[in-house]
Amino acid sequence: MSSERPPLYEVLDDRFRTGRCNAGDSRLEKLYEGSRWAEGPVYVPAGRYLVWSDIPNDRLLRWDETTGTVGVFRSPAGHPNGNTLDAEGRLITCEQGNRRVTRTEHDGSVTVIADRYQGKRLNSPNDAAVKSDGSIWFSDPDFGITSDYEGHRAESEIGACNVYRVDPRSGEVRLVADGLRGPNGLVFSLDERRLYVSDSRANHIRVFDVHEDGTLTGGDVFAECKNGNFDNIRFDDDGRLWAAAMDGGVHCYDPDGTLLGRLLVPDPVANIRFGGAKRNRLFIAADTALYSVVMGVTGPPPLPAARGDHARRSG
Repeated sequence: MSSERPPLYEVLDDRFRTGRCNAGDSRLEKLYEGSRWAEGPVYVPAGRYLVWSDIPNDRLLRWDETTGTVGVFRSPAGHPNGNTLDAEGRLITCEQGNRRVTRTEHDGSVTVIADRYQGKRLNSPNDAAVKSDGSIWFSDPDFGITSDYEGHRAESEIGACNVYRVDPRSGEVRLVADGLRGPNGLVFSLDERRLYVSDSRANHIRVFDVHEDGTLTGGDVFAECKNGNFDNIRFDDDGRLWAAAMDGGVHCYDPDGTLLGRLLVPDPVANIRFGGAKRNRLFIAADTALYSVVMGVTGPPPLPAARGDHARRSG
């Protein structure tokens, strides 16, 4: 029996190699095995730990970088899915089961950011992105209400799967993108002029132009997944887009839309997140496991504190 390890990287374009996308670790490190379905990793620099979701088990888990130990961060947790941080380092969570987006305050209390649109309950918020003006944008497919596995089976009150924006001052929930079959991951470009949204049911990623008034236009297809579907998406600090894919890979795209290469993972990949002290450790939530790989590329810096002189967003 061969003892050779399977390759970690698949180079499809020479820019993947020259951009050091295949530099770093030569193997994946498995940090944890035991989730029922892992999603939504987010690295918290202040505590050097990672929080991620175990949706069917209705809990948030916590991995400590200094000790390698794993414990329960919150349970029950509303069948959580995507997580991110705002500029103050507070945890933003999409709770599929509770059909809402929440913020965990520094004292541990939970604030509801959004749970309705025009008086109707949201479907099951999936992923969120925070813009440097403090607005919170989130996708709202129906994945959490189609059965009791990832939430609670129910009829959609809205009757559609959309993307919304929460105004940072008024708290108004505004529809910004519709006509989507299964909106999932979303992320702003480094200059925040574009919003990328993966549509899992359509097997593609769409790109929208972001305007000063918080509206979107466009929506052209940026990339397609040939052998599965996309979940969440992240940028590195050179503007390449990394996409979690259910075909067992993390796809890397040049800003021009070219698929440069893939990071090969033995399980279906749901969510990814850059983190660690240098932001060059990619955390991968895949099926029942949490993996990481220290890479030759780096994620973008955290959001600046809200002072009116905003720069770029975190990935």
